[in-house]
Amino acid sequence: MTLAPSRWLPLFLEAMAAERGAAANTLAAYQRDLTHVADWLTDHALDFATAQKKDVESYLVDCDTLGLSRATRARRLSAIKQIYRFAFEEGLREDNPAVQIAGPGREKRLPKTLSVEQVDRLLDAAAIHGRTEADRARNACLMQVLYATGMRVTELVSLPVSAARGDPRMLLIRGKGGKERMVPLSPPAREALATWLSARDAAASEAQIATGAVPSPFLFPSHGKAGHLTRHAFYMLIKEFALEAGVPPSEVTPHTLRHAFATHLLANGADLRAIQTLLGHADVATTEIYTHVLEERLRDLVMDHHPMAKD
Repeated sequence: MTLAPSRWLPLFLEAMAAERGAAANTLAAYQRDLTHVADWLTDHALDFATAQKKDVESYLVDCDTLGLSRATRARRLSAIKQIYRFAFEEGLREDNPAVQIAGPGREKRLPKTLSVEQVDRLLDAAAIHGRTEADRARNACLMQVLYATGMRVTELVSLPVSAARGDPRMLLIRGKGGKERMVPLSPPAREALATWLSARDAAASEAQIATGAVPSPFLFPSHGKAGHLTRHAFYMLIKEFALEAGVPPSEVTPHTLRHAFATHLLANGADLRAIQTLLGHADVATTEIYTHVLEERLRDLVMDHHPMAKD
């Protein structure tokens, strides 16, 4: 198969979207990283078709020289390996120049999290934040559901309203790559969900009567282009909740609540594999960043119950 090297990246992105169901954010990240690689190759009179192993290694050395983090360099190499695997499978190249290159690895930083007391204050703040009763109901629902399920923020804001009908005990979530998983709802989350649904449906009925507007398919609708509350809008909201709760806003993001969900479950005896399933991690290795909590729990268990640990 003959294809101009300039067409490799668009074709690769199309394949990632069609065959692997890659999310828009994932595709955008691949495009940014591989465009940077393509520009570097062009500056060195190369392209994806002609680059060899030594050229890929030189590119990574340049990335290091520029001061790019280990995580960024690892992500760039991963993108390079992906496009060359695609090129090899499609017959664009007879070899894969990146296959034997070892990456710099990722720094294993512990995720920032929140205490149970801080989360309680955030939940209380969300329930009283907003100009109208409907705003307060929505804010309470957003936070209760996020903490109860550990969803990614994109999964939360784009949740279809159909998933929340009928007072569900479990929510069906469509995650990365279109993969679905079931997560249980806590009683407070179910109560907040029912309250918000009532307010949301009442507002939708009024709008339909007044303007003939078609009801939104999303649980958290908005008038923006996406049709639902955006990640950025929720990010700004959660900072406001933090201010009202007396929790440093710099320590609070939607992802921090996801980490708190996992950390608090593990600290209270949940199994690491179960948490992997609930978070929607494809590989348990991703979930293992929380094992420091497990280690602390096991140490406390030994100190509390082992006879040789007694004074």
